[in-house]
Amino acid sequence: MNPHWRSFLESTDACFAAEQPEVLNFGDAPAELLAASQGTVLVPLTHLAVLAASGDDARAFLHSQFTSDINHLGEAAAQHAGWCTAKGRMQASFVVWHQNGAYRMLLAADLLDATAKRLQMFILRSKVKLATESDTVLLGVAGPQATEALADAGLSAPATTLSVTDKDGVTVIHVDGQRYILALPVSQLPTLWQKLGLKARPAGVPVWRWLDVQAAFPLVSLATKEEFVPQMADFEKIGGVSFHKGCYPGQEIVARTQYLGKVKRHLYRLSADTPLAAGAELYSPDNLEQASGKVMLGAPSPTGGHVALAVVQSNYAGNLRLGARDGAAVTAVAVNPL
Repeated sequence: MNPHWRSFLESTDACFAAEQPEVLNFGDAPAELLAASQGTVLVPLTHLAVLAASGDDARAFLHSQFTSDINHLGEAAAQHAGWCTAKGRMQASFVVWHQNGAYRMLLAADLLDATAKRLQMFILRSKVKLATESDTVLLGVAGPQATEALADAGLSAPATTLSVTDKDGVTVIHVDGQRYILALPVSQLPTLWQKLGLKARPAGVPVWRWLDVQAAFPLVSLATKEEFVPQMADFEKIGGVSFHKGCYPGQEIVARTQYLGKVKRHLYRLSADTPLAAGAELYSPDNLEQASGKVMLGAPSPTGGHVALAVVQSNYAGNLRLGARDGAAVTAVAVNPL
């Protein structure tokens, strides 16, 4: 994490997690969650990072590696993309956009270094340069006054989902609904934070994860790396998979899974009285052979308890337990009912 980024956040009374550079809250976590459900929030997205690819062959290289069609990604657009192993399991998920001749990839911060290192292995003689953008900070703005907050800061809100605007070095991505992600140089942070804060309440990363659950935003992180074929996370339903492009790692398995219609696991929203952490196993008393699901990401709920996104074996979704077959009960509702 950029030290200037952390120093600034500490000056705003941000509370960090002990084990990682993630902002938990700004002193009142319950009120921040309530603000997210009723108003507009400003979140330092310290759990995310940006990887950039530039050079004459950057487009062709990423197109050959990722699950979505990079060749037709325009300048003012963003799209979801996955990067799979040879077995078709996602080792990272991205929001990708094309800007000033480079492709920028938003991903989980705990996968940044490993992803950059492994992608580098496949470049070979291609004219591609990868760079981790340590001087770029990410902010999330969400809620009914999000567009007004952006306008007050001199920024334009992209009109449609997964469209992008760029002004004075600040990129704004319309992620979904009333949510926007901003990528900007750390040097512009103090001024922009102050302007956005006039209409948006500062809140911690758990608030953004709660919004991710509401929006069914399936982010692969270190806890879920290489766990899911894209269709298990309903990734193709958000444009994260193209079935009309050339080969990429795991393409045969992803395509076979799609055309044979043998996906038994899908994306579900969970609710429970106990915390639901990424990577946690889900079991069913009705399934004695193996785990029946895995949590992708979890968060506390403004109304009490906890919620999560999880990949769940559909025929056991009605009877789930957390961590063991006699664990705490979990309620599951399909994001995209069959």
